[in-house]
Amino acid sequence: MASVRTELGRLAYARSGDKGGNANVGLWIPQGKADAAVDWLLATVTEDWVKTLIPEAADMQIDIVQLPNLRGVNVVIHGWLGAGVAEQVRFDPQAKALGEWLRARVVDIPEEYL
Repeated sequence: MASVRTELGRLAYARSGDKGGNANVGLWIPQGKADAAVDWLLATVTEDWVKTLIPEAADMQIDIVQLPNLRGVNVVIHGWLGAGVAEQVRFDPQAKALGEWLRARVVDIPEEYL
């Protein structure tokens, strides 16, 4: 299967935010895309994969929860916001842009899913 090196957002949607000091990112494959693309997403999104795409999270605990019936995964990056929104000095203090930043990352996606 041939792959294309392109932005993750060409295949997956995302929504992100915060829960205390943790960043929460949902990634999913929209309806209309092949069910095999969902299988690809579930197999691809691992702790190591997230740490590769978001190097700032390399030393943080990352939980991945697969949600196959929702065609996606939920990623929790523990400690991304330190003590929480009120104590954060990050440019994106509520992690609202983290999902779009992740969608902008360039990855190898099987051509047939695009």
